[in-house]
Amino acid sequence: MEQFDVLVVGAGHAGCEAAAASARMGLRTALFTLSVEMVAQMSCNPAIGGIAKGHLVREVDALGGVMGEVADACGIQFRLLNTSRGPAVWSPRAQCDKALYRVKMREVLARVPNLSVVEAEVVDVVLEDDTESGSRRCVGLKLRDGSEVLAKAVVITTGTFLNGLIHCGEERTSAGRTPSEAASVFLGENLKKLGLRGCRLKTGTPPRLDGRTIDCQSLKSSRAMKTPRRFRSALSRFRSCGRCRVTLPTPRLSCCS
Repeated sequence: MEQFDVLVVGAGHAGCEAAAASARMGLRTALFTLSVEMVAQMSCNPAIGGIAKGHLVREVDALGGVMGEVADACGIQFRLLNTSRGPAVWSPRAQCDKALYRVKMREVLARVPNLSVVEAEVVDVVLEDDTESGSRRCVGLKLRDGSEVLAKAVVITTGTFLNGLIHCGEERTSAGRTPSEAASVFLGENLKKLGLRGCRLKTGTPPRLDGRTIDCQSLKSSRAMKTPRRFRSALSRFRSCGRCRVTLPTPRLSCCS
């Protein structure tokens, strides 16, 4: 039976940060994900930072986080939002290359000592009785293949995958980020049995458009900053910034909505 100091379930933004922080503190850490290829896969809006979030990315970076470093390396366009107001509410935001972001994050995690990324489905937590307090405490995880992994601490960052549900019109599908990605159903149900209340955060996915069918020349250009505002001040290189376009609803669409 394998033993670690810390186990982290889920390799999204929170999971990657938790695992990297733990490992850098000298703790032997395992990061569990349903798919190694999808570690740090970005959502339909591939942005880091933004209003009320950009300063958090910088604070995480100041504490040794990895999100800012990866965003700087994979950014397509960097902007500083809310500049018409006071400096206290200026918000850095980067639109990132979705495919490159997850590749770069895997590279960053691979360089962190004491960190192992494990592709496996976690189905339950392992509990043991604490004779001193009279309660039970989590001492590990049970995997889909029946094996158990023990640790001194367990961090669960499953996000929308925990009992995930996707609505597409009138259809409802049990899935994670997309219909092709499985939800973490067993873990969700077993956590409920422990008396933990489960809830879902509703997100909205915009329709995908084929860029080849869009007349970009007729759209308003949203230009990037000439001097990008970094999330990580120590990084010296940036990718070349791309140009983004802004669309607005037509009067016909406005009336329909």
